[in-house]
Amino acid sequence: MKDLLLVIDMQKVYEEGEPWACRGVDRVSQNILRLLAAGRAENTIFTRFDAVADPVGAWADYNREFADVNADPRLAEIVDALAGAAAEYPVYTKHTYSSLPIPQVAEAVARADRVVVTGVVAECCILSTVEGLIDAGAKVVYLTDAVAGQTAAFEQAVEKIVASFSPIHTSVMTVDDYLAGR
Repeated sequence: MKDLLLVIDMQKVYEEGEPWACRGVDRVSQNILRLLAAGRAENTIFTRFDAVADPVGAWADYNREFADVNADPRLAEIVDALAGAAAEYPVYTKHTYSSLPIPQVAEAVARADRVVVTGVVAECCILSTVEGLIDAGAKVVYLTDAVAGQTAAFEQAVEKIVASFSPIHTSVMTVDDYLAGR
């Protein structure tokens, strides 16, 4: 199977103690490194969120609300645990929750048999991307221990939503299950 490993927004702003902290970013980083080392995916893409200079609609309000966070270039960097790995793969910038508006991501999705979803933030960027992938006709593999949200409750809610699309659109599993070929 031709899998695309999609690593969504693993940026420093989501680390513990940072403004948009998600729980378990270190655990997620280690599981992503395991996935990369296993080499099961035929293609790997990293994405990162960056506020656009001239946002429209609700994004204008969003960017105004979080101007201080978006102004700090350090927070936009890929987390240290994945920085070396990210240097080996394309890293595309996005300006919305979903990764699908990135043309290179959409093209890679169209060539893949499945898209393996990892990263942050479960309740916005991940969920938005998963729903876009389903709409694009992609089969999604959602790895529960390679996705982080702001709270355990949010992670569980998103997992439940993603699982509701199974088995036609999604498969929900752990990294161990995926690496075992389940």
